[in-house]
Order: sequence, then C-alpha cells, then structure tokens
Amino acid sequence: MIIHHPLLGPRDAAEFTVLGDASLIERPDPQSADAEDRFYDYVYLRDNPAGLHRELWYHEQGDRSWLVVTRNTLTHEVVGVELARDVALAKRTGKRARTRKGGSA
Repeated sequence: MIIHHPLLGPRDAAEFTVLGDASLIERPDPQSADAEDRFYDYVYLRDNPAGLHRELWYHEQGDRSWLVVTRNTLTHEVVGVELARDVALAKRTGKRARTRKGGSA
C-alpha cells in the first residue's frame, strides 16, 4: 500500500506504524467533572468500522511525523492523508486542515 505523505510524497506503508483511531488526537480534559469516565472511553473503547475510517499513522522509518490517514478498511484504499499537527490545529482554530488526496492499495 502506498501512502502519499504530504511533505515527502509517495511512501510504502511498511515505513509506518499504525496507532489506531484518529480520534485519539482529541484527548479529554483532565480537569473536567467527568474526566475519569472520559479517559476510560479514550483509552479503552474503539470503533472498528467497515468502510472509511481515519487513523493515526507514525512515519517511523522516515521523518517521524504523525499523519491522519483516511482509509477504506474494506479495500485498503487510501483516500486522504493529512499531517496530524494540522488536524489538531484545525480543531482549535476551526479551519480545515489541508488534505493530500490519493494513495493506492
């Protein structure tokens, strides 16, 4: 599978390590009243969808960047790749992160 890294171009998926669901970027507030319940969900509960899914990938054998890869879990087709830092900043500012389209199984 090829992942089109936003900075480095096409890279083999073997260069990456998959962490899991990209919702991990949204860490709960430890000061909230329901912090214990929210952290339990954050650490232990994961969706296992069939179809499009956003995942965190770490470029271990490259520039050590974190990416949010949107992938079809049925076909393994990569439909979009974003730098995780851009996704996190976009959530804070309300702006949309730049997405690199493409990839292949």
